[in-house]
Amino acid sequence: MTRPMTRDVALDRLSAFLAQAGLAYAGARNTDRGPDAAPTTSALSPYLRRRLITEAEVVAAADRAFGDGGAEKFVSEVFWRTYFKGHLETHPEAWTGFLALAAADRRRLATEPGLRRTYEAAIAGRTGIDGFDDWVADLVETGWLHNHTRMWFASIWIFTLRLPWALGAAFFMAHLIDGDPASNTLSWRWVAGLHTRGKHYVARAENIRRYTDSRFDPVGLDEYPDPLDEATPPREVPIKRADAAPAGDVALLLHLDDLNPESLPLGDARIVRVGGLVVHAPDASDRVREADRAAMADALTRAAAHFDCPATLVPADWDAGCPTVTAWAPVGPSADALPAGCLRVRRAWDEAAWPLATRGYGRLRKAIPQLMPH
Repeated sequence: MTRPMTRDVALDRLSAFLAQAGLAYAGARNTDRGPDAAPTTSALSPYLRRRLITEAEVVAAADRAFGDGGAEKFVSEVFWRTYFKGHLETHPEAWTGFLALAAADRRRLATEPGLRRTYEAAIAGRTGIDGFDDWVADLVETGWLHNHTRMWFASIWIFTLRLPWALGAAFFMAHLIDGDPASNTLSWRWVAGLHTRGKHYVARAENIRRYTDSRFDPVGLDEYPDPLDEATPPREVPIKRADAAPAGDVALLLHLDDLNPESLPLGDARIVRVGGLVVHAPDASDRVREADRAAMADALTRAAAHFDCPATLVPADWDAGCPTVTAWAPVGPSADALPAGCLRVRRAWDEAAWPLATRGYGRLRKAIPQLMPH
């Protein structure tokens, strides 16, 4: 995952996937052949995470390429990303709870030597567990892991190594170049048995052996653990109303959750200046920070050309001297950093899908035919 973080590269990657691996996606997507092999997934998530390319255009392109249900599995996986966004938007305590747990668990490391030794061995790839140690190296060196491998990793972390799930989620957020507050937090909660209470994901040696083409065959895994539990699950809250962009001269504030300014619903607003706000994930690695900066630079260049106005990086307290509009920032670091008084517009894709993501994925999945771009 060393491709430049630009919209043009994202579009090229989408075209290549549809032309080459797309038809085999449903049958091959769970297989991880290793970092040196061609990916069995689209590998679009770093671009989707920052919306250099949008979910709507990805599923529309897949539908055009394959048609007649040929893209069904791939489209469903894209909607999982939207589901996680909508679920975290309606259950923000899952994010704040994760941050609080991770901070508390870090304090435990200072006072519990046994926990600290296990944790340090895990993040250094010195557990002796076949596969796991290789995945740690891949994650740190490349910023990337196959999605199926992420599930194995999280399960081994939680149920075999008995490490706090929040520390694992924080480790992923620090290193994944597609690290997304919603997808990452809720996926770790799902593996642990917290997202769907009592339903956890268990990594088994046979499954790892099968879907890594026998590259790994770990021994000593706990294959029959109990799921984790919590006293009070995150409560559901209503989705906040979006704003409408005012007519006349406005400033546009870009952030890392939406770097597709050309397609924002801006109505009759006339963009006279553009600012870019870069807020990294907590403890983000140098690789992640560089990806964030490159993606923002690309978006600012495109915005300057599209709106024919200045476009520069700005601080969190940016005062543009006129009304400021921004794309809706879902729960996470960007949303926390947006200036007060900034008007937030929401895409039709999110407006339609997020209200269907308050419980399990099934409700949103059934609505996919109606939600597809036409």
